[in-house]
Amino acid sequence: MFDLGSHPITRKWPANDPSVLQLYSFPTPNGVKVSIALEEMGIPYEAHTVTLADADVKSPEFLALNPNNKIPAIIDPNGPDGQPLALFESGAILIYLAEKSGKLLGDSAHDRAKIIQWLMFQMGGLGPMLGQLGFFYKFAGSEWEDKRPQQRYINEAKRLLAVLDGALEGQEWIAGSFSIADIAIAPWINALEFYGTKDVLDYASYKNVMAYRDRFYARPSVQKAKDIPPRNP
Repeated sequence: MFDLGSHPITRKWPANDPSVLQLYSFPTPNGVKVSIALEEMGIPYEAHTVTLADADVKSPEFLALNPNNKIPAIIDPNGPDGQPLALFESGAILIYLAEKSGKLLGDSAHDRAKIIQWLMFQMGGLGPMLGQLGFFYKFAGSEWEDKRPQQRYINEAKRLLAVLDGALEGQEWIAGSFSIADIAIAPWINALEFYGTKDVLDYASYKNVMAYRDRFYARPSVQKAKDIPPRNP
């Protein structure tokens, strides 16, 4: 339990309105999950740009909020039982916000279980594997002479896209109605453009995934939130 005004994070990222939820993030696939959720749920918030540079994510101020030095993280001054809550890990934040708002977590225990199942699919599979694909195809790993790691993640990305494509057959959203699972999954599908991997993955063959990504990014809240917080505030 703490007071937002005395938290170390405010030394580097001061709150203009400490009465609303504070988001510390960057517009990566993991980062925009939270801004999209906040916009979709209508929760008032203030966004702070925390770059991926060590000067930000490894600063004492940010480590005081997230010792794992990863974005996103939040402080909700209006947390459970009226007490402030600091939280990191995008999946945990999505579940918390859905429970707080009563939105995007289904209408029954059955719905909730299915939504969390697909959220975990992204957290444990799709996100980490596509992130590794980006490293080995676009970033430093692409320069390695041994291409076996790169091929391993190409193959795994194809497998996961096939799983997703099959699950989307005949439905608009992954767990039935639009949910936090879609907010977790779709930004990672969108990252394939940035990684330049669409051709090597034969992305055009995943018709359901393509349509799903387009539906998601056509939502007004998604269009607004996909660049929050700004890369260059």
